[in-house]
Amino acid sequence: MAPTQTNIIELQEVHKSFGPQNVLKGLSLQIASGRTTVIIGRSGGGKSVILKHMIGLIRPDQGRVLVGGNDLNIMDDRQLNEVRRRFGMLFQDAALFDSMTVGENVAFPLKEHTSLSREQIADTVNEKLAMVGLVNVDHKMPSQLSGGMRKRVGLARAIALEPEIILYDEPTTGLDPPLSDAINRLIVETQEKLGVTGVVISHDIAGAFFVGHNIAMLYDGKIIAHGTPEEIKSSEDAVVQQFIHGRADGPIEVV
Repeated sequence: MAPTQTNIIELQEVHKSFGPQNVLKGLSLQIASGRTTVIIGRSGGGKSVILKHMIGLIRPDQGRVLVGGNDLNIMDDRQLNEVRRRFGMLFQDAALFDSMTVGENVAFPLKEHTSLSREQIADTVNEKLAMVGLVNVDHKMPSQLSGGMRKRVGLARAIALEPEIILYDEPTTGLDPPLSDAINRLIVETQEKLGVTGVVISHDIAGAFFVGHNIAMLYDGKIIAHGTPEEIKSSEDAVVQQFIHGRADGPIEVV
């Protein structure tokens, strides 16, 4: 990472346990502003727990989480809500409201958090849907859309408030390879058009190398490698090599 680059999010020596299960074990991670960082690692290893720490839904047992240099641990609910407005999030299943139309789904955060008029909200909804390649679908219900289209609607809703940071939780899970590629390209286009910071959780290694300016690998509760795609590909760490090449044999135990 270039030394002049600023970090918008920092996790410093974060520990988190749920009952007897130690999930994060002194994890440190820096997220560069205006870049896309992809977090890779085993299923159930704590990647989603990292995202929840970033938006203050979970507080660490030990350590600090900083957003824009501000410590989430010492914030009250009002301050945390202000920080969360800097984030947009695309959930694994898009998490659309089934009882609302596409347009109503995208409009929801605008109605909740702004004083825009009905006309202004409608214009913003159409603008954001067009940004993700969807036109004339605002009247449709989520059940009428394909999986890829639902993901696009979810992204349109995530960018409705023009956030500084977008969190993507397994954005290509459940999609076939062509659709996965389309979503990955959309993530790149969104970052380039809006200049946002992206944090992506993914099992899609080819996609991770495509969308990520930086890759961080989580293993056994810590980040064991963090660098550009080229640096990760050339890592001499046996765990990293086994994971990115999808090999059964190696230090990662396959159960």
